[in-house]
Amino acid sequence: MTDRNSSIPELVLASASPRRLELLQQIGVSCSVRPVDIPEVPRAGELPAVFVERLAREKACAGLAVAADGAVVLGADTVVVSEGMILGKPVNREDALAMLQQLSGSEHQVMTAVAITNRERILTQVVTTDVRFKTLSLAQCEQYWASGEPRDKAGAYGIQGLGAVFVASINGSYSAVVGLPLMETAVLLDEFGIPVWQLRADLE
Repeated sequence: MTDRNSSIPELVLASASPRRLELLQQIGVSCSVRPVDIPEVPRAGELPAVFVERLAREKACAGLAVAADGAVVLGADTVVVSEGMILGKPVNREDALAMLQQLSGSEHQVMTAVAITNRERILTQVVTTDVRFKTLSLAQCEQYWASGEPRDKAGAYGIQGLGAVFVASINGSYSAVVGLPLMETAVLLDEFGIPVWQLRADLE
């Protein structure tokens, strides 16, 4: 068995999200995790797509600042947009219930931005997916909050978890709603010399 990884740059994931790490592992990409702390507050008049791309860029650049020479850093951010309003992570129970009631019986957009950088360049991609919720009762929203799942999720729900039962339809990238659009991410990683399916290649 040859060491195919010897010439592959180190990839650093500048995120504490276990979901993004799992998605990278799903497509056979090895990485180290270096979470960064970036204020996630929209600027006045900032459009959702601009906001989420800016955060992804800032996370990637913050990760690069503490990464080893030669490393490639991936930053990402996800927001839920309903009627033009950005829904971030809920600050408390009341905030979560209000978000879920707003999403109930309607279509919203999930925007995920990916930014990949080294010390020479940065490439970004914003992916938007349309998601429609069934009509939710207040009791369902309260029960979902009690499960604990909504607490760290944009829009107060996780499509990959218990919140899947709320989703009537989806048009676009499922993995982007989870936290990382895999097709687009694979294309960007290839630009930096990082292939997918690394773990499978190791077995050859």
